[in-house]
Order: sequence, then C-alpha cells, then structure tokens
Amino acid sequence: MYDVIIIGAGVIGSNIARELSKYKINVCILEKEDDVSCGSSKANSGIVHGGYSDEPGTLKAELCVKGNKMFKQLEEELNFGYRETGSLVLAFSEEEKENLEVLYRNGIANGVGGMEIIDGDEVRKMEPYLSKEIKWALYCKDSGVCSPYEFTIALTENALENGVKLELNNQVTDIKLSESNFKVITNRGEFETKYIINASGAYSDKVSKMIGVNDFDIIPRKGEYIIFNKDQSYLVNKVIFQVPTKNGKGILVTTTYHGNLLIGPDAQQVTDRDDVSTDEESLRAIIEAARKSVDGFDMKKALTSFAGVRPTNTKKDFIVEETGVKGFLNVTGDSPGLTSSPAIAKKVVTILKDSGLTLEEKEDFKSYRKPIIAKKDENFKGDINSEDPNKHMICRCEKVTETEIVDALNRGIEVRSLDAIKRRTRAGMGMCQGAFCGPRVRDLVAKTLGINENEVKQRGDKSSELHNRVKGLKDLMEDI
Repeated sequence: MYDVIIIGAGVIGSNIARELSKYKINVCILEKEDDVSCGSSKANSGIVHGGYSDEPGTLKAELCVKGNKMFKQLEEELNFGYRETGSLVLAFSEEEKENLEVLYRNGIANGVGGMEIIDGDEVRKMEPYLSKEIKWALYCKDSGVCSPYEFTIALTENALENGVKLELNNQVTDIKLSESNFKVITNRGEFETKYIINASGAYSDKVSKMIGVNDFDIIPRKGEYIIFNKDQSYLVNKVIFQVPTKNGKGILVTTTYHGNLLIGPDAQQVTDRDDVSTDEESLRAIIEAARKSVDGFDMKKALTSFAGVRPTNTKKDFIVEETGVKGFLNVTGDSPGLTSSPAIAKKVVTILKDSGLTLEEKEDFKSYRKPIIAKKDENFKGDINSEDPNKHMICRCEKVTETEIVDALNRGIEVRSLDAIKRRTRAGMGMCQGAFCGPRVRDLVAKTLGINENEVKQRGDKSSELHNRVKGLKDLMEDI
C-alpha cells in the first residue's frame, strides 16, 4: 500500500516525486516506458522561460515565474545542467513592437524583473550575428537554458535515494476506487494507494477518464527541431525568440546547455500522441523562419532532427487540482511546463496537505545529487585504449569516459539502452552520432550489468529511428 502513486515520470512527475520524498510517506512512480523522461520532457528546447508570455492571472503565469526562480538552487543541489542566458524577443516592424509592449506589460503584471525594450542597434551589440532587419526586441535577463532530460533524470535519482520507488514498463490500464483507497492496474500488476497524481502528459485525459473525470481533453501538438554541431554556437549567446503566434512562442534559435545550436519548434496539431517523426516540409519551414533571426548557420553542420509532442488541453491553462474524486489529482501542463515544474510540485504538496494527507518532514532528506558528466578542461587527454577507467575514452566526440558510463549504470534507475546512456552521458551526441562509440557503449553496458550484448537495445520501443532521421535531414540539406 502506498500513500501516493504518481503516474508518469516526466519532468512534472519527477519534480513531484522529489518534493514528496522530503516527507515520511510511501511514494511510487509508475512509468509506461523503459526509462524516465521519454515523452515531451526529453524532446523539447530546454528553455527556462522568463514568464512574460503568459496571460496575467493564469496558473501558467503564476507558476512559470515561481518555477524560474527555483532553478539556480536546484542546479546547485542536483547538477543537471542549467545556466542563465537571458532572452530576446525580436520585432521586425512597428506593428510587432506593439506585441513586445504587450509582452512587457504581461511580464510586469506577472512579477518578471530585468526586462526592457531595446532598439535594433542595442540588439546587435548583444548579439552581433542577428539580422540587420531587427527593429526592436524585448530583453529579459532571467531566461535560461537547461538540459531537460538530465533534469528529469536527476530529480528521479534523488527521489529514489530518498525512498521513492520507481516502476518502469508499467502502463496504467485501469483505476478502481475501493472504499477509501485506489487500485491502479497496469500491464504488469496491481498497486494500491491512498492518493493518485495523474502526471501522464499527453495521456493525462485518458487516465483521468479511467476514474470518471471527463472535464478536459488533451490536444497533442508536435514540434520539430534541428540540432547542430557545437561549432555553430558562436552565432547566439541568448535565447532568441520571434514574436509569438496563436500556435505558441514561435521558432527560436538558441544554444543548448551543452553548447549545440538548436532551432525550432514548429507547432502541428496531430492525432497520434506518439508521433515523433520529422518531415522535409516542416524542416524547410523551420530553417526559413530561423534564418529570419540569424542567417549564418551552416546546414552542413546539422547533426539530426527530432520532435516532441506537447500536451495542450481544452482548458487552455495548467491543470493542477484535486478532482471531484477525493484523492485523485490531475496535474498537466504544456509550455512553460518545464520551467513551472518545480513550482507545480510545491503546489501539489499544498493540495495533498489540504486534502488530509499527513506530511511529516524527514530529518535525513538528502538534497544533493552528484553529476554524472565530469567537467573536463581543454587539456584533458583520453585514450580509447587506456586501462584507466577515468581516461578510457568511449565516446571521442563528447569525451565520455568508461567511469562516466559505469556511474550512469549505478544510479538506481535501470538502464538498458544506448539512448538511456546517451541522455545521461552524451555518448553518441557528437558529429558521428554514435557510429564510433555505439558498439563500445553496448559492450561496456553488457559487461557492467553481466548481460548479453543483444539485451542492450538501441532505444526504447516508442523512439523513432535515429539513423533514418539523420539520413533524411542530410538528403534535405543537399539543396539548402
């Protein structure tokens, strides 16, 4: 019997798990995939938004600003990869400047600091490679970037260290109310609990309907991206947005936490909630739109394209509430869900307390989680033939050592795929996209876990075929 079951190990579910691990209760996360962060928490831009885009008075506006302010401390505790960069929203006309003024007023109402509207000359002093056609921009100091999948992994690892249980490969198929408790039925068994937190992202409406709560629907919206080699990162220092449209915040240009250039996403309403394919027409449109902001990126340096599905909903705001079924909480949010996730977790704790769950703080809560990726200076010399695990280079592009991969395998979350290792160590994220290191990673994982190499999968069952996507992207670039 659990006190709380969390359905979904994305960034919101993992934040909630870590927050609840501070208390003397029994908590379990149920996740349908074979790793955490396998949905939109993995495939997004990793932007920590300032909080000026959301309409004042909405839950999005409140929780985005609160969440933003929590990232510095979370990075100090969990070492997942975050830095404050600042952001610019670009205007190419006087009409678009009016949109900047709306965003500025929103930001002031939402409590965002460090904002100002600057002219094109000031923009290019900050970012010399941006378009000469830019007339104005909204600058926000408090925006930043993080590694979204490492954030989710770090949260879950820390939650597990503090007593939370994680059940992977458990897809919820039904929920039954039994007296004052719930019975959660999955493809692998049954779990009893006093409270349920439905944080299942794109499937949260379907899970909610299992208990008879039918007051919202998810509208899946796919966004495609292109990521470039690190030598393109000189083009921008800040997160570069264009004026938002009715479909979202528009095409951005940014560097990731680890220094790759990233452009995207678009916004396509889809029917298949697992559709993470990319297509030539969409990629062409993203490239054209991104070049309006900065035209200097070299498409021959594109590494891959990817996509994620964002769970927008018919209520058009975050849903963080106890439903009419006592003990059953719906928690779902699209952009800026990553930024807001730490504040969402705090709000969930308050809701549980108000609902009657006794939450007594632990005296021995461990807040610190050491990093997996070891920072290396320019003088680091690894060797693919070294017998020293700290110098034995497995991935040459990203300078990943044997020690880092073995560390990733011993963090409490079962890891059995090359993609899972890639998310934790970056092995396979460089120019060769795993062509060199893939077999070496597979061999090391098999030896460390004592399993056969054919048991180490390339990716989870729902992931799209990476090499096909890379080939399609390279073919597309021949005439761009």
